[in-house]
Amino acid sequence: MEIWKIALVLLVVVWGLQSVGMWFQMRHYRSVMAAITDKWSDGHLGAGNARGRFGKGVIAMVVVDENAVIRKLMVMEGRSVFAKFRPISEYEGRRLSEIKTEFAELSAQGGRARAISQAIDQLERVREPAAQNFAQAA
Repeated sequence: MEIWKIALVLLVVVWGLQSVGMWFQMRHYRSVMAAITDKWSDGHLGAGNARGRFGKGVIAMVVVDENAVIRKLMVMEGRSVFAKFRPISEYEGRRLSEIKTEFAELSAQGGRARAISQAIDQLERVREPAAQNFAQAA
């Protein structure tokens, strides 16, 4: 077999493996989202991501209750489709405003801090209209 045919077959095989791996990773992501929604339907969820040029990618999820107290902070980071969400329990029970400045300062470094900072920003955007609607109803 000619070399270009071998290269083409290898390319198709690698592309197929990557597609299968991505499918498994998306399935894991959806199952984590569903578990969060089932467990805490009364709070808010923020998600953020950061991609390194040559480093590992990071996705962060932050779940807060109606008083902006962190219930769960999870991070998925890695270079492959085998990455899984891992909880960071040191921030659970703390107020969102307490950790916002901490991660805002570190977000310029990228990676985990940038993803968590994006999730916090998203949470604040989501919580703002909810708080205004609550004040108008009262």
